[in-house]
Amino acid sequence: MKHYKVGYLIGSLARESINRKLAGALIRLAPENLAFTEISFADLPLYSYDYDADFPPVARTFKDALKAVDALLFVTPEYNRSIPGGLKNAIDWASRPYGTNSFTHKPSAVIGTSPGAIGTAVAQQSLRSVLGFCNSPQMNAPEAYIQFTPGLINDDGEVTVASTEKFLRHYMEEFHIFIARVLSVLPNDA
Repeated sequence: MKHYKVGYLIGSLARESINRKLAGALIRLAPENLAFTEISFADLPLYSYDYDADFPPVARTFKDALKAVDALLFVTPEYNRSIPGGLKNAIDWASRPYGTNSFTHKPSAVIGTSPGAIGTAVAQQSLRSVLGFCNSPQMNAPEAYIQFTPGLINDDGEVTVASTEKFLRHYMEEFHIFIARVLSVLPNDA
């Protein structure tokens, strides 16, 4: 199967984020045909259409990073039953100015973890709505709402629960298949 470049965005800006740990585990478990690059949005200012005529360098760099990948993986926590503000701000930058939406035809997948029993289910639904509007084809199954428990992922990115490791490996295999399927029929215009 073909190789693909996948950009991943971690919804939490916290250095010790459990979603950062999850991202590390996902990369470890992914098929070798997927190459990963973190796309940071930590330095983006708050978006305003006042910038549309002349994007600041940090925003142009962000959009260039999105353009350089074949697909996107969003690994996000849930803040107040939605996505973190920083992630929403990044999506706003990426989708503007009008006619330069970085998500058009870009395959994406959404996953996240939290200590709560429903994982990040509500945040993921919120993010899916935004990505749908941005014309990003989304992997809808399998869904992945991971309840994070102490020790689930060690500092080396190893998943310590066999059933969770198996599920996450399958999730990444399905993402690889999804990327190939989408890119075989849709041009990547972004």
